[in-house]
Amino acid sequence: MTQVLAFAYAGLAALPVLMHLAVAAGAPLGRLTVGGRFSGRLPPLWRALALIQAALLALMAGAVLARAGIGPAALTPLFWPALALTLLSLAANAASPSRPERLLWTPVLVLMTAAALGVGFL
Repeated sequence: MTQVLAFAYAGLAALPVLMHLAVAAGAPLGRLTVGGRFSGRLPPLWRALALIQAALLALMAGAVLARAGIGPAALTPLFWPALALTLLSLAANAASPSRPERLLWTPVLVLMTAAALGVGFL
């Protein structure tokens, strides 16, 4: 069961990873990130930060997979920090001033949180 939940977490994490990669490439999706501060394309610095966010999300998914015995064991100690960042991301997105960001990412992060909690406690 934990492996199914870990794959669910990783699959859900792929959604914001893809969005951040698109934003970094110049897609006009600014209203879906950083509180909707930018309505279209993000400025260059923010686009670079989107790449860092994408990498962090991928690392978090790797840690959840590792906790479930699927990913590299070296990432297992990062599981609890990954869960904490997932919870913080959920809180931030739920409180975002950007309605599109709230409506899109809050449900995704609720499901990611539930999956990670299942991996951590089952």
